[in-house]
Amino acid sequence: MSGHSKWSTIKHKKAATDAKRGKLFTRLGREIVIAAREGGGNPDSNFNLRLAVEKAKQANMPKENIDRAIKRGTGELKGAELDEVMYEGYAPNGVAVMVQVLTDNKNRTVAEIRRALTRQGGNMAESGAVAWQFNRKGYITVLPSGVDADSLFELAVEGGADDVVFGDDLIEVYVEPENFQSVRQALEDAHIEVDTAEVSMIPTTSLQLDTKSTIQVMKVIEALEDLDDVQQVYSNLDVTDDAMEQYEVVA
Repeated sequence: MSGHSKWSTIKHKKAATDAKRGKLFTRLGREIVIAAREGGGNPDSNFNLRLAVEKAKQANMPKENIDRAIKRGTGELKGAELDEVMYEGYAPNGVAVMVQVLTDNKNRTVAEIRRALTRQGGNMAESGAVAWQFNRKGYITVLPSGVDADSLFELAVEGGADDVVFGDDLIEVYVEPENFQSVRQALEDAHIEVDTAEVSMIPTTSLQLDTKSTIQVMKVIEALEDLDDVQQVYSNLDVTDDAMEQYEVVA
């Protein structure tokens, strides 16, 4: 399983930008609403809600915003009805993308996604046409500085992790969703600081393109992520170091 540290780096930088624009809090709030609606408003008994609340806290989202989102999810406060939808498509050069959205208007959202794709030579796909290329996995990252690699590996595997990828800038842990919390807890109990913890869609195989084509696809993904209703964009694009460096220059 190939690492996704470069995408994590991009997402960290984008999250900082989104936080300045206020978009990050909107997206996190919607995640909390959906989690509370589907599993109740108690984070102790609702794992998805606990994960969403922890992400919001890490982003310094105000407590009153978190509480308000939970109440919207449980129906204590009125708000627009949100639907969670996963759209599938292809970016240029056959790169598979899955676009996770929370929307109060599916027709508007699908039109915006189709426009973002087709402008750059991509297209929407039928349900299931792309999804088979991804697995739903828990994804945990740890910064390697000061971490004993052997101890981390043993803790992760004993907790049920499928794979641990060691990189110069990031350690990535992949785990089945049902074992996600136990692995995360094992790392935290060992005082290993977790940088990222989320349930994600991980590609079974990655597609590597030349640098120019890679940057073109990265711009398409960024355009999708900038849409108001889009929560996450998953892709099977393998970003090379050279493409990453050039993208950061032009982005």
